[in-house]
Amino acid sequence: MWTADEIAQLCYAHYRGKLPKQGKPEPNREWTLLAAVVKIQSPADQTWDTTDKEVQVTKEVVSMGTGTKCIGQSKMRKSGDILNDSHAEIIAKRSFQRYLLHQLHLAAVLKEDSIFVPGTQRGLWKLRPDLSFVFFSSHTPCGDASIIPMLEFEEQPCCLVISNGVNNSPVERSDNLEDSKDKRDCEDPDSPVAKKMKLGAPARALSSGLAHHGMQESGTVKPDVSSSGLTTEEELDAAKGTAPGRFRVVDVHRTGAKCVPGDTGDLRKPGAAYHQVGLLRVKPGRGDRTCSMSCSDKMARWNVLGCQGALLMHFLEKPIYLSAVVVGKCPYSQEAMRRALTGSSLLLRCQEVLDLPRGFGVPELKIEQSGLLFEQSRRAVQVQVQRADGAGRLVPCGAAISWSAVPEHPLDVTANGFPQGTTKKEIGSPRARSRISKVELFRSFQKLLSSIAEDKQPDSVRVQKLDTYQEYKEAAAAYQEAWRALRRKQPFASWIRNPPDYHQFK
Repeated sequence: MWTADEIAQLCYAHYRGKLPKQGKPEPNREWTLLAAVVKIQSPADQTWDTTDKEVQVTKEVVSMGTGTKCIGQSKMRKSGDILNDSHAEIIAKRSFQRYLLHQLHLAAVLKEDSIFVPGTQRGLWKLRPDLSFVFFSSHTPCGDASIIPMLEFEEQPCCLVISNGVNNSPVERSDNLEDSKDKRDCEDPDSPVAKKMKLGAPARALSSGLAHHGMQESGTVKPDVSSSGLTTEEELDAAKGTAPGRFRVVDVHRTGAKCVPGDTGDLRKPGAAYHQVGLLRVKPGRGDRTCSMSCSDKMARWNVLGCQGALLMHFLEKPIYLSAVVVGKCPYSQEAMRRALTGSSLLLRCQEVLDLPRGFGVPELKIEQSGLLFEQSRRAVQVQVQRADGAGRLVPCGAAISWSAVPEHPLDVTANGFPQGTTKKEIGSPRARSRISKVELFRSFQKLLSSIAEDKQPDSVRVQKLDTYQEYKEAAAAYQEAWRALRRKQPFASWIRNPPDYHQFK
């Protein structure tokens, strides 16, 4: 049907061809991360027992996002007009919600061709059966999915680096991760922070995500579970800090995401015992702690509640689930991705959610990695700079790009949570709002609702008078019931929720 490389190639081509220069990294100085949602359309007469030939599908990018930043708690606004989380995965998901709102408008108001068809209940819609959605990210999601064991091969012995080369003191941890300038410093094996933290530096090893595809880059590279040819059972042992036979876990790729305050914390011991896996994490800020959960945790939540959010559930019979997640070329572990997004035999996350309302579930999620590197990733830009004999420190791009497959104003470029170029004087005005901010998505939802005759509106918005963003969210009864069921299970009971007064805008 499709391959991981086909999905990555499609997204990279869309990034080059559909997104303008504005908001993209400055060449040879900045880098960014990319995420997208791809619509997969299967032939209407497809038979699932096809064996003699591959089924041809149509692939289309319907939303895209770039970004690495996240605002601190002190910068959050009760008016809903700022983007709290501008990581690429979240920008792509919010852009996808904008696309879904447009498709609902086509179906419910304009009666035109749409991805939705009428449901069985008044005012409700469901996704066409020939459609599914694949999520692409150029890097593993921050948080639990990026905690990847690095293995030392006994038949390829090496010397472990155990001092920092300056004062000969052990390099055990960095106490300043929260002040990291970007979301990936601790997850990128080539970053200064990651290099500083690693105890093991195997001289001869397989590159994570490279040997897996039969490729190898020059320079020192670190092995991880995905590149070692381990069985699932061996990967699970590696995730616990042990590995059978010829393997020994010498360290882990680390994440800058912090454990939820007041919850079980990382052990912060040298080497592989630095992190505890399977915990909820909060994205790091620069001194000012954030309230944004890690991308790993948010994507795990999507696998139960869907990607549409609470507001759109007023119009839908079932949530919009992702059928697959594809990750670009980067440090990668299949087991870490399964553990973080869908649960595993070691750490029960989403899969043990019980008592979900009708329509909700924990669907099977296909997870794959591509061998194609994003051209403006940190690793790619570093190679470009080295080839050009350049010098200087690489920095993450400060802008975030949102693109949606909608006819009007598909593009949105922001910095620090506001449209790029916004002045302090303009903050608070309509022009200083991103099109994917809470307040603007809410206004799009209200516009859709008001365009539908009252007798054809969903019962959930007709039986009671609703006014604020919070009231409409809470009125999505099935969604809220599913969310409560999820929070009854660990580790989701520790999920940080914004106070209600941040959702009282109209």
